[in-house]
Amino acid sequence: MSQITTTFQPSASLLAQLARLPEMSWAELKAEHQRLYHAEPAVKHRRFVERRIATRLQEIEYRHHDRARLERNQRRIRALVESGEIPPRARKTAPMPGTVLSREFGGEIHRVAVAQDGTVEYGGQRYNSLSAVARAITGTRWSGPAFFGLRATKESK
Repeated sequence: MSQITTTFQPSASLLAQLARLPEMSWAELKAEHQRLYHAEPAVKHRRFVERRIATRLQEIEYRHHDRARLERNQRRIRALVESGEIPPRARKTAPMPGTVLSREFGGEIHRVAVAQDGTVEYGGQRYNSLSAVARAITGTRWSGPAFFGLRATKESK
Protein backbone atom coordinates (compact mmCIF):
# COMPACT_ATOMS: atom_id res chain seq x y z
CA MET A 1 0.00 0.00 0.00
CA SER A 2 1.31 3.43 -0.83
CA GLN A 3 1.64 6.01 1.91
CA ILE A 4 -1.28 8.43 2.13
CA THR A 5 -0.83 11.93 3.48
CA THR A 6 -3.41 14.45 4.55
CA THR A 7 -4.10 17.56 2.47
CA PHE A 8 -3.36 19.91 5.32
CA GLN A 9 0.25 20.79 5.98
CA PRO A 10 0.90 23.04 8.98
CA SER A 11 2.63 26.26 8.04
CA ALA A 12 6.31 26.73 8.76
CA SER A 13 5.27 29.61 11.00
CA LEU A 14 3.09 27.35 13.16
CA LEU A 15 5.81 24.72 13.42
CA ALA A 16 8.35 27.38 14.39
CA GLN A 17 6.02 28.78 17.07
CA LEU A 18 5.42 25.32 18.51
CA ALA A 19 9.13 24.48 18.50
CA ARG A 20 9.93 27.74 20.30
CA LEU A 21 7.58 27.14 23.25
CA PRO A 22 10.00 25.06 25.38
CA GLU A 23 12.69 27.73 24.91
CA MET A 24 10.49 30.65 26.03
CA SER A 25 10.92 32.16 29.46
CA TRP A 26 8.03 32.01 31.93
CA ALA A 27 7.35 35.71 31.36
CA GLU A 28 7.18 35.15 27.59
CA LEU A 29 4.84 32.18 28.07
CA LYS A 30 2.56 34.26 30.29
CA ALA A 31 2.52 37.07 27.72
CA GLU A 32 1.69 34.64 24.90
CA HIS A 33 -1.07 33.07 27.01
CA GLN A 34 -2.45 36.55 27.69
CA ARG A 35 -2.39 37.35 23.95
CA LEU A 36 -4.14 34.12 22.96
CA TYR A 37 -6.64 33.71 25.82
CA HIS A 38 -6.97 37.32 27.05
CA ALA A 39 -6.21 36.09 30.55
CA GLU A 40 -3.29 35.13 32.78
CA PRO A 41 -2.61 31.39 33.01
CA ALA A 42 -4.82 29.86 35.71
CA VAL A 43 -1.96 27.73 37.01
CA LYS A 44 1.80 28.10 37.31
CA HIS A 45 2.58 24.82 35.63
CA ARG A 46 4.90 25.35 32.67
CA ARG A 47 4.06 22.20 30.66
CA PHE A 48 0.33 22.81 31.10
CA VAL A 49 0.64 26.40 29.85
CA GLU A 50 2.85 25.32 26.92
CA ARG A 51 0.21 22.75 25.91
CA ARG A 52 -2.64 25.28 26.15
CA ILE A 53 -0.72 27.73 24.00
CA ALA A 54 0.15 24.99 21.48
CA THR A 55 -3.51 23.95 21.36
CA ARG A 56 -4.70 27.49 20.73
CA LEU A 57 -2.07 28.09 18.02
CA GLN A 58 -3.20 24.93 16.24
CA GLU A 59 -6.87 25.85 16.61
CA ILE A 60 -6.16 29.19 14.96
CA GLU A 61 -4.19 27.57 12.14
CA TYR A 62 -6.61 24.71 11.44
CA ARG A 63 -9.85 26.67 11.63
CA HIS A 64 -9.06 28.33 8.33
CA HIS A 65 -9.13 25.03 6.52
CA ASP A 66 -12.66 23.74 7.01
CA ARG A 67 -15.03 26.50 5.98
CA ALA A 68 -17.70 23.94 5.05
CA ARG A 69 -17.84 22.64 8.64
CA LEU A 70 -18.05 26.17 10.00
CA GLU A 71 -20.91 27.00 7.63
CA ARG A 72 -22.79 23.78 8.55
CA ASN A 73 -22.43 24.61 12.24
CA GLN A 74 -23.58 28.19 11.71
CA ARG A 75 -26.72 26.92 9.89
CA ARG A 76 -27.42 24.54 12.77
CA ILE A 77 -27.00 27.34 15.31
CA ARG A 78 -29.39 29.61 13.35
CA ALA A 79 -31.94 26.78 13.18
CA LEU A 80 -31.62 26.22 16.94
CA VAL A 81 -32.16 29.91 17.67
CA GLU A 82 -35.14 30.12 15.29
CA SER A 83 -36.93 26.88 16.20
CA GLY A 84 -35.53 25.93 19.59
CA GLU A 85 -34.55 22.52 18.19
CA ILE A 86 -31.31 21.25 16.79
CA PRO A 87 -31.80 19.82 13.31
CA PRO A 88 -30.41 16.34 12.76
CA ARG A 89 -27.05 16.22 11.04
CA ALA A 90 -26.77 14.63 7.66
CA ARG A 91 -24.64 11.62 8.40
CA LYS A 92 -21.66 11.36 6.11
CA THR A 93 -20.24 7.87 6.23
CA ALA A 94 -17.24 8.60 4.05
CA PRO A 95 -14.10 8.56 6.20
CA MET A 96 -11.54 11.36 5.98
CA PRO A 97 -8.62 11.00 3.57
CA GLY A 98 -5.71 9.24 5.22
CA THR A 99 -7.97 6.97 7.27
CA VAL A 100 -7.05 3.29 7.32
CA LEU A 101 -9.96 0.92 7.97
CA SER A 102 -9.44 -2.68 9.07
CA ARG A 103 -11.84 -5.60 9.03
CA GLU A 104 -11.33 -9.25 9.83
CA PHE A 105 -13.11 -11.46 7.32
CA GLY A 106 -12.48 -15.08 6.36
CA GLY A 107 -9.64 -15.38 8.84
CA GLU A 108 -7.74 -12.47 7.28
CA ILE A 109 -7.30 -8.84 8.25
CA HIS A 110 -8.25 -6.58 5.34
CA ARG A 111 -6.97 -2.97 5.37
CA VAL A 112 -8.30 -0.18 3.21
CA ALA A 113 -6.73 3.29 2.94
CA VAL A 114 -8.83 6.31 1.94
CA ALA A 115 -7.08 8.50 -0.66
CA GLN A 116 -7.30 12.27 -1.04
CA ASP A 117 -9.67 12.02 -3.98
CA GLY A 118 -12.14 9.85 -2.04
CA THR A 119 -11.17 6.59 -3.69
CA VAL A 120 -9.96 3.71 -1.55
CA GLU A 121 -6.89 1.56 -1.93
CA TYR A 122 -7.00 -2.13 -1.15
CA GLY A 123 -4.49 -4.77 -2.11
CA GLY A 124 -2.56 -2.35 -4.31
CA GLN A 125 -5.66 -1.43 -6.36
CA ARG A 126 -7.87 1.66 -6.33
CA TYR A 127 -11.63 1.32 -5.88
CA ASN A 128 -14.30 4.00 -6.23
CA SER A 129 -16.12 2.99 -3.04
CA LEU A 130 -15.95 0.96 0.12
CA SER A 131 -18.80 -1.14 -1.26
CA ALA A 132 -16.65 -2.15 -4.24
CA VAL A 133 -13.91 -3.25 -1.84
CA ALA A 134 -16.40 -5.17 0.33
CA ARG A 135 -17.65 -6.94 -2.82
CA ALA A 136 -14.06 -7.81 -3.83
CA ILE A 137 -13.39 -9.24 -0.36
CA THR A 138 -16.63 -11.17 0.14
CA GLY A 139 -17.74 -11.93 -3.40
CA THR A 140 -21.23 -10.65 -2.55
CA ARG A 141 -22.94 -7.26 -2.50
CA TRP A 142 -22.33 -5.43 0.76
CA SER A 143 -22.72 -1.90 2.02
CA GLY A 144 -19.09 -0.83 2.34
CA PRO A 145 -19.73 1.49 5.30
CA ALA A 146 -21.60 -1.31 7.10
CA PHE A 147 -18.93 -3.89 6.22
CA PHE A 148 -16.18 -1.71 7.68
CA GLY A 149 -18.22 -0.76 10.76
CA LEU A 150 -18.95 2.87 9.86
CA ARG A 151 -22.69 2.30 9.94
CA ALA A 152 -24.93 -0.17 11.71
CA THR A 153 -26.11 -3.21 9.78
CA LYS A 154 -29.73 -4.34 9.89
CA GLU A 155 -28.77 -7.19 12.23
CA SER A 156 -27.10 -4.87 14.75
CA LYS A 157 -29.97 -2.37 15.02
